[in-house]
Amino acid sequence: MKLALKIILGIVAVAGIGYAGYFFITTNQKGIETFETEKPFTTTIEKKTVATGTVIPEIEIEIKPQISGIVDKLYVEEGDVIKTGDKIAKIKVVPNESALNNARGQVKNAQIVLNNAKIEYDRNKALFDKGIISSQVFNNTELSYNQSKQSLENAISNLKIIKEGTAGGGAANTLIRATVSGTILEIPIEAGDQVIESNNFNPGTTIATIADLSRMIFEGKVDESEVPKLEIGMPLTINLAAIENKNFNAKLRFIAPKGTEENGAVQFKIKGDVVLDGDFYVRAGYSANATMVLDKSIDVLAIREAILQFDNKTDKPYVEIETAPETFERRNIKLGLSDGINVEIDSGLTENDKIKIWNKTEPKKRDSKS
Repeated sequence: MKLALKIILGIVAVAGIGYAGYFFITTNQKGIETFETEKPFTTTIEKKTVATGTVIPEIEIEIKPQISGIVDKLYVEEGDVIKTGDKIAKIKVVPNESALNNARGQVKNAQIVLNNAKIEYDRNKALFDKGIISSQVFNNTELSYNQSKQSLENAISNLKIIKEGTAGGGAANTLIRATVSGTILEIPIEAGDQVIESNNFNPGTTIATIADLSRMIFEGKVDESEVPKLEIGMPLTINLAAIENKNFNAKLRFIAPKGTEENGAVQFKIKGDVVLDGDFYVRAGYSANATMVLDKSIDVLAIREAILQFDNKTDKPYVEIETAPETFERRNIKLGLSDGINVEIDSGLTENDKIKIWNKTEPKKRDSKS
């Protein structure tokens, strides 16, 4: 019985050792890795930058009243196209009680002075006609009479202006008219709202905003590191978020002489004249991106940046060139312009070199039986 048990244990031990050996051999077998290669190619590389901003009208005017009061009527709506001189709104004057009272008092005083001047004028005219007084005395009396009449007219006009907003001799200040032609962008007031006149101490209430939508500009910001590469007159490509699959051409017209700090980075304002397309209606305030070509290399030898390698110590670029099947050697290269996908090769490679694609996630394995 003991002999049989020993035989069985021996057989189990031999089987275990055999299985362990088989497992070790099979798990440590490694197929021969093969790497794909690709050749340099000729292409045009552009280094670009993108500025974010908006498209706005070049000319945008705020219309303000010349007299305070209450909006009595609006003649236009947002989106209306108007011409210079068209009526926008009518203001109902609400006179100041103190100013109104003073104006009425001035009219009464001017009337009293005129009555007295007329009596003096009539008496002296009768004496002058009889030759009793000289022409100089009569002329002085006539001058005083005429001045009194003019003072009364001025007082009456001033009272009318305070009450009605106009003296009746010219254009009524109560009618707000367009000073330029264009499209009504915004009317921030409504009928019944109180408005304040524009003067030296107050900018006044905006009645309407008018802009010429046929002349649009791009306004955006670029980082300070890219400003030295910009030039007035350089072309821009404008993409609008609201209009897909359409590019608008533009030309850089302005670079701000002073930057502003935003989130720790200094940004400079830029402006560009946009060439509009009559088939597309561009509204004021559309968000936009302006693409600018900062540098360009035409028909140069290039490779994909993804197959570049960099030395751990010197950080210099290199690639591995196939010298024989599955045999590669290191080749140092000199790089030129890059667009983030492809990079220009200044020296170190030819069009016939086969470059190892070293960073594929799943390299091919050669069949171990071949």
